[in-house]
Amino acid sequence: MSDIEERRLEKKNFSNRLLFIYTFFVFLFTYFLSKTYSLQISSFSDYEIAALKNKTREVLIQPRRGIIYDRNNNILVNNIPSYNLIVSPSQILNPDILLKNIQQVISLNSEEQTYFFENFEVKASLNRELTIKKNLSSEEIARFEVRKHKFPNVFVDERFSRQHIYPHLFSHAIGFVGNPNDDELEEILSDQDHKLRETQFNYSNAFLLGKTGIESIYDKELRGTFGKKVYEVDAKGKLLKELKFIVPLPGRDLKTSLDIDAQKVAYDELDSRRGAVVAVDLDTGEINTYVSSPTFSANKISNGLSSSEFDRLLKDENKPFFDRAGQGRYSPASTIKPAIALFGLENNIIDWNYTIDDPGFFVLPEDGRVYRGWKKGGHGNINLNDAIIESSNTFFFSLAYQSDIDELIKHLSYFGFGRNVCKDCFFPDNGLLPNPEWKINNLNFGWFKGDTVNIGVGQGYLSATPIQLAYYASFLANKGNLNNLSFVKNNIDPKVETFIAKNIIDTDWQKLHESMIGVIENPKGTAKRLRNLKNYIIAAKSGTVELVSTDTKEDYKIIREVEGKRDHAIIVAFGPMPNPKYAVSVIIENGESGGSVAGPVAIKVLNSLLKK
Repeated sequence: MSDIEERRLEKKNFSNRLLFIYTFFVFLFTYFLSKTYSLQISSFSDYEIAALKNKTREVLIQPRRGIIYDRNNNILVNNIPSYNLIVSPSQILNPDILLKNIQQVISLNSEEQTYFFENFEVKASLNRELTIKKNLSSEEIARFEVRKHKFPNVFVDERFSRQHIYPHLFSHAIGFVGNPNDDELEEILSDQDHKLRETQFNYSNAFLLGKTGIESIYDKELRGTFGKKVYEVDAKGKLLKELKFIVPLPGRDLKTSLDIDAQKVAYDELDSRRGAVVAVDLDTGEINTYVSSPTFSANKISNGLSSSEFDRLLKDENKPFFDRAGQGRYSPASTIKPAIALFGLENNIIDWNYTIDDPGFFVLPEDGRVYRGWKKGGHGNINLNDAIIESSNTFFFSLAYQSDIDELIKHLSYFGFGRNVCKDCFFPDNGLLPNPEWKINNLNFGWFKGDTVNIGVGQGYLSATPIQLAYYASFLANKGNLNNLSFVKNNIDPKVETFIAKNIIDTDWQKLHESMIGVIENPKGTAKRLRNLKNYIIAAKSGTVELVSTDTKEDYKIIREVEGKRDHAIIVAFGPMPNPKYAVSVIIENGESGGSVAGPVAIKVLNSLLKK
């Protein structure tokens, strides 16, 4: 290649490199120019908002929780102020030194100290407060206030505690409150368009969430809406100047259908015995009495029960936390007999003139198995009316034997068995309404005719809760019509449950009521001892829930030496007749006699509701 050509090629390569460099710098300049435009003009508002957020902080203000009343406007649950010692963990460098210094002013027990250390780091990371001690005395407040200059990140603040006026009476019905966990708190704040990590939640330890009972079911209504203060903050997050204030909206007050006086009577009559009482207004389906015994102090649970006390309650063999009224399963025993009678009438198996000879037992034709009645020697020649009054097991064994199990189960479901009958009960149990499918799936056995026979007297696999039994009694009293039950005044369901009865007429209902009146008023009635406890007419059906099957009274005398093996006492009742206003169910565990043990409790509750 000649020198001229080499110089020409070299010049061309140089021009290409120069063009590349020029293009690169033009591109770079254009890129930076566009970014500058974006930062200064197109995205200015976004960055301005972000900058403002870094300069402000929302501090939530807790709303007042709604007050709970009984049906006569008596306060059941209120809010009372309390003074707590609060610390801001995010501002504390050495928690050990802080706690040591505080204890020179205010004494802290071991549980309070443990709680402080276990929660310090979590609260600090979330920029949330930590309660060191609740319910300070006036002396403790005075000692701290004199020395508060030594504790720049610790302060005494007024908070509200939940106060049950009758702490033991309504523990299961109303329930109790507690502090929410982080997930619960985040959900609550989200519902009200707040984000947990974007707020300084000053009331994290004082905010109360319904945990059980009415407090839980109606928590959203009771809790109210948070207010907030918006503060200007410095680079370290320190609050400087208040910029905005939104007033919190208090929770809605709640008027329940519960009756203080009747509740007191039920509670006193149970006298810490294991059992339950539920009473219902027949016009509305409102629950007037709801007692589970034994019980506990809702105030202690809501406002600072020690872990040792809590463990003691959990381990108590009588299970005070267990809601027997809504979750306790019991065989309905002989209280089921009016419903079985109606099935027989509806399906033309029997009529009111139908009689059998009751020798005191029923023999299953299939295998000769003997099902014994409660009365040795039986009741002799007996019709339906007398079978209810005297509670003839043999009569209802025979009736159930003639019944189709699928149709019988369908029939009993109308009366509330096997389903939820309460609109606002806390975790109600549906009891058990067994059928062949259930038995094969759960016990891997087929259905026997003897299973149907047992249902006829409310035994076997069949079980119900006291609130279901109250619904059942109400359904009988209202001749097959009833709203689902509720704890709230004027919370009437527009849909009324109606018993579909092809062959049941008003005369049948009237005769059934007369039979149930005879349970008390007839000299042969199983609850005749109740006659002198009231001055009005009551319809009832008592029962005895067998826990251990025995053939003779002598066998039972041996069994009853162990209290836990004694029969349960049960009764359902309604009155005053002929125009009943209230229905009640009572179960007393190991009480043995429904008429003489559970019956007086039912009468006294009805007396209270009727102000007799």
